[in-house]
Order: sequence, then C-alpha cells, then structure tokens
Amino acid sequence: MKKYKLISSFFYLAAVLYYLAAMITFVSGNHNSTGIMWLCLGSAFLCFGSVFLNKSKDNDSNTEDK
Repeated sequence: MKKYKLISSFFYLAAVLYYLAAMITFVSGNHNSTGIMWLCLGSAFLCFGSVFLNKSKDNDSNTEDK
C-alpha cells in the first residue's frame, strides 16, 4: 500500500535527522550521553521504517495473489 511506503519514508527522514543531531552533539563536545540518546533514537526510527516498508511489500504481494 502507498500509505505504508509514505510512513516508512517519514521514519527514514526522522532517522536521518536524529543521526544529524547526534553528529552535531558529538562534534560540539558537550554531553556525549545526549549524543548517544539521539543515536539510539535514530536507530530505532530506522528499524521502524524498515518494518513499515516490509509491511508494504507484504501487503502488495498479498493483493497480487488474490
């Protein structure tokens, strides 16, 4: 479905933004624990995006079978 592809692309965009925030935090040199938090959030959103993209592929294959 197109809805799941759109949702997954938003999750991928959010993951990139979280990774960017983590890089900025690490480069600025203050509060490395905050940078690690942004890095973990980016990884979680990357996983969410792949789950929704996989769900989209599963739904597309199910509709083709019918």
